[in-house]
Amino acid sequence: MSTLQEKVCPHVRNMKQSGFGVLLGRARQIKEELKQGERKPYTEVIDVSSGDLHSAGLKPLSFVRQVLAACLYPELMSSNRLPVDVKQRARRLLGACSGESVGSYTAASGIPDIVHKLSEFITRRDGGVLSHPQNIYISPGSQWSITNLLKLLVNNSASPRTGVLIPVPCHATTIMSLMQVGAAIVPYYLNEEQGWKLQVEELHRALESAKGICNPVALYVINPGNPSGHVQSRESIQEVIQFVSEQRLFLLADEVYQEYIYGEKEFFSYKRVLGEMGPPLSDTVELASFYSASKGFLGECGLRGGYVELVNLDPAVMKHVYTLFSKDSCAPVLAQIALDLMVDPPQPGDPSHPLYNMETQHIKTTLLHNARAFEVVNSLPGFSCHPVEGGAFVFPRLHLPPKAIQKAKKAGMQPDMFYCSRLLEEGGVLTKPGSEYGQKEGTYHIRFCILPTVDIMEELLKRLTSFHMQFMKDFS
Repeated sequence: MSTLQEKVCPHVRNMKQSGFGVLLGRARQIKEELKQGERKPYTEVIDVSSGDLHSAGLKPLSFVRQVLAACLYPELMSSNRLPVDVKQRARRLLGACSGESVGSYTAASGIPDIVHKLSEFITRRDGGVLSHPQNIYISPGSQWSITNLLKLLVNNSASPRTGVLIPVPCHATTIMSLMQVGAAIVPYYLNEEQGWKLQVEELHRALESAKGICNPVALYVINPGNPSGHVQSRESIQEVIQFVSEQRLFLLADEVYQEYIYGEKEFFSYKRVLGEMGPPLSDTVELASFYSASKGFLGECGLRGGYVELVNLDPAVMKHVYTLFSKDSCAPVLAQIALDLMVDPPQPGDPSHPLYNMETQHIKTTLLHNARAFEVVNSLPGFSCHPVEGGAFVFPRLHLPPKAIQKAKKAGMQPDMFYCSRLLEEGGVLTKPGSEYGQKEGTYHIRFCILPTVDIMEELLKRLTSFHMQFMKDFS
């Protein structure tokens, strides 16, 4: 046994490798087999396993890429090919960089001009509830910020262990982050029968279940939900805020899918609702809210840009926040620029506005169309799916025949993993099983994104329908 093998941090040891990695590896193999001319019932693999807008087939926004290009290679601004407002934005952003270069370090919290733009955006979004620049930190993606805040909250040498309440189902990366910092996971179950509703009664049950096992210090919520696709009402958010206040819990609000809202639902940020509830809650509830350039209409996942806004933290604690965020120098400068472009896009009258408006409307129209995929899923025997209210995913429940469940267990697989594996092999569609996110015992789900082009989504649903009908027949 090597020295390093003996000394690997136990919390890292506890970070179990995702079972989905096996599916992902097989998908790569299938793609290679297709390239080599191997005959299959399909000619390409449709990958709807992640919330990556560009990988799914939708195009980057021209204004965003033009400004990024000009900032990377300023000589482009001497060309007549770039619109005037693109050049103006690039010059302003470069002027905010040390040495007028995106290759320079920035302040730990981000370029001050961009941090101020984020603060102005939050105040507008939240109907005038003030945001303060000194409470905002830009990071290499929102998940990085979440992990940093968990490091602040979790005492991994404490007895009993520090606990964090998380929803079931929950974004898998957050579960890994909790394992990394040594937190005890305290699950609370979203009510699937009521459209994945977050119920305060369930929060009380979860908190009671932790007694004698761990010391819960925080509540983590995802709104809009990932993978559930639910959107919380203002009333639901008020109930959660009242709960954390009464139980003296820190509130972590993951709101990265806030631009993806469908139907009659409306997005309310936790920060806005807290501010509008007024004192004493608005002055005392400690909140961290997260947003990202990876989601929304930018979809710039690879740039790794996000931010956290902190509310009602004691100044003494904010000193530790600064230390945590400054240890890695700063977030990537191009990611910081992307955040600026996300919160301050072209306005009517700007040269870039017509094209920007056309491109974003195309994305909106595509997502609205694809969000109705739940209707096709619900038409299939053995599936039940709630309408997608927000977010990037459909998360239907699978009612599998007993023979299929037995076959899966015999193969040493979770039943929904078995289903996803067969769907990949026979239908050429890569999805994720619900077992990756947590689910009630005896229930099974799959998750697929609604970000592909309309043509790809229709082909996906066609393949899913054909495969599913045969699967149910084979195991009936």
